[in-house]
Amino acid sequence: MSDALSIPDLLPSTSAADFDAPATGEQFLRLHLVPDTTVLLPVAQLTEVLMIPIGQIVPIPHMPAWVMGIYNWRGEVLWMVDLGHLCGLIPWYQQMTNISLHPTVVLQISLSEATSTSNQSQTLGLVVDRVEDIEWCEPGKIQALSSASVVSGLAPFLEGYWRKREGDMLAVLNGEAIIKAMPKS
Repeated sequence: MSDALSIPDLLPSTSAADFDAPATGEQFLRLHLVPDTTVLLPVAQLTEVLMIPIGQIVPIPHMPAWVMGIYNWRGEVLWMVDLGHLCGLIPWYQQMTNISLHPTVVLQISLSEATSTSNQSQTLGLVVDRVEDIEWCEPGKIQALSSASVVSGLAPFLEGYWRKREGDMLAVLNGEAIIKAMPKS
């Protein structure tokens, strides 16, 4: 079985004001796709963080190389994706890490159908190199990034970038674009 950590468990027990969070800010989870590539995903789009043994991911033939397979998550089928590989970076199996548990964030997006009044929710397991912590960011300060300045595979999944006060620049991923990249059955 995997070790599960819900998103609220990652959050500090103190209030947002204690962390100098902007009043209009949102929380983003900082994670690494490969050791030197850090990105953000909106916490509102995430359900939990798991540590999954590679042996519990069942490969599915005839899928793109970045689809690792499926995993039994709460009795449901969860498609597992190597997010770094999807974004054009080094696949997990070619990295020099020797880990038996893979950090995975569960992405859950509500997609509203234009022809229907009901919302559909889609879930996807994103295997990453490392999960760090929560960043507060004002969505209005996320800036567009030219596709010429990023890895070509990453560009379709970018919402933009956010520059921290310290000058660090973090790419912000678009969860809906990641979900839409999945092959249609």
